Amino acid sequence: MPALSAIDLFAGAGGATQGLRDAGFSVLAAVENDPEAAETYRANHSRVRLFEADVRQISPSTLMKVSGLKAGQLDLLKACPPCQGFSTLASGQIDEQRNDLVLDIARFVKKMKPRAILLENVPGLRRDRRLGQLISKLEAIGYSFIESSLDAASFGVPQRRKRFILVGIRGNRTIDPSAALMDFLPKSFSRNTRTAGQALAQLARFSRPGDPLGITRQPSEAVAARIAAIPIGGGRFDLPTEHQLACHQKVKGRSAASSYGRVKLNEPAPTMTTRCTTPACGRFVHPTENRGLTLREAATFQTFPVGYRFSGNYGAIERQIGNAVPVRMAKGLGLIVAQILATR
Repeated sequence: MPALSAIDLFAGAGGATQGLRDAGFSVLAAVENDPEAAETYRANHSRVRLFEADVRQISPSTLMKVSGLKAGQLDLLKACPPCQGFSTLASGQIDEQRNDLVLDIARFVKKMKPRAILLENVPGLRRDRRLGQLISKLEAIGYSFIESSLDAASFGVPQRRKRFILVGIRGNRTIDPSAALMDFLPKSFSRNTRTAGQALAQLARFSRPGDPLGITRQPSEAVAARIAAIPIGGGRFDLPTEHQLACHQKVKGRSAASSYGRVKLNEPAPTMTTRCTTPACGRFVHPTENRGLTLREAATFQTFPVGYRFSGNYGAIERQIGNAVPVRMAKGLGLIVAQILATR
């Protein structure tokens, strides 16, 4: 049986592409605008035709031509537009043009007519008017949808990461919108919860000497002392007065509660953000050692293979890791789409 075909829009560092490939898809083409993420993508997926460009400047016909596909032949179009504008962590002025990238997906769907569409984003997208506009446009050309809010931990990812998932299927037969996406996940796919401790233990067994990602942010003397004062399982509220920051003392209640928190060994790690190795920005202190997470540890919580290569400086790699779709979650979603297509 030939592999199902896929095209990856907003491909980032290739986490979703890796997951889809693990699920048995042949990813034929991808689009990514960020130069450093594109370099990472090429280093790990050299056989995929990658377009390093703004997706708004890419013609669907071009993607079809390089993929050797005609309208209606593509099995899956995956799209994960930038999520920062829909995130609860977003602050400041909203970039409406960036958020409008969600609507640009319709242009590709109308031309390519893929059998299935997979959209992954933060839960905040569900409340945005653009989602309704996108669904209405695609329902008008014959697509029906299932949507769910899922946690990556439900797929065995050692990280709590809530995401909004939209799956669209082309065809005359509609799919039950009340159906649960997880019902289509093959029983052979383990859903057992994986803890941060289990993930770190596995990394220790398979880590490579001299791994360029086995590095942490170098803290100042004051930050190093603050990290050393955090008890196992604790956070900034457990710090003695001399190590507390003035800005934290001014905020009310539990604001910025995760700042300077240790990852807990017996639970999934917290959501890896674009500052996922920066202790001041979340619960990103190593569970037992007095340091922040390494880039490789953060990538492991995102379920990237231990040998996955990243390009760019420290900050660029940290951003790529935090922006990625967890590989194992993408694999599970790919298997769900494959199962839905097989039953139609």
